[in-house]
Amino acid sequence: MRERFTADLKEAMKAGDRKRVDAIRLITAALKDRDIAARGEGKSVSDEDILALLQKMIKSRQESLEIYEKNNRPELAAQEKGEIEVIASYLPKQMDEAAVAAAIKTAISETGAASMKDMGKVVGALKAKYTGQMDFAKASAAVKAALSGA
Repeated sequence: MRERFTADLKEAMKAGDRKRVDAIRLITAALKDRDIAARGEGKSVSDEDILALLQKMIKSRQESLEIYEKNNRPELAAQEKGEIEVIASYLPKQMDEAAVAAAIKTAISETGAASMKDMGKVVGALKAKYTGQMDFAKASAAVKAALSGA
């Protein structure tokens, strides 16, 4: 993925796409911060970690976008939307609700989850398989509903 960021940055610079250049630079800066933190822990940053970082960046921008729209700041809202689009282009295709429900059902059966105590196991299994493909805040709520009804 790192090579893709570098290649896309060069391509955007050649094309003169300022918004894309800025967004990719934000991604690489966040990635460098994550690398430094991981190095301090004696770890390396995997592609799954990068996907999680991108999701976190999108969530942060969505929160900012809502605030800007509430406070009637269309220029800042437009900037956040642009950054979200660029960052999202690096994530795998998001699963639809039916696919998420099926994945949750499979994860519950694979982990042998029977109650709310097992929620962490189920969410952990989902994160291991589907990082970058689903919104885990929504998935956690669905897991909770499935386990409380089971």
